[in-house]
Amino acid sequence: MNKTWPLIAVLFLTGCSNKTVYDNIQINNRNDCNTVSPPQYEKCIERTNKSYEEYEQDRKNK
Repeated sequence: MNKTWPLIAVLFLTGCSNKTVYDNIQINNRNDCNTVSPPQYEKCIERTNKSYEEYEQDRKNK
């Protein structure tokens, strides 16, 4: 996850939308799933499948 901070900084500095930032973080998180063992892989991928709209809705409901 620490690898995502430079990406986040670049995206914010270039004026990308929140959705673009979220999508890129999810891509990085999916790539990180390639480093876990096969039994953990499915759960890891499931955690990265939430759409930005679902994420925003959950965030607003908290």
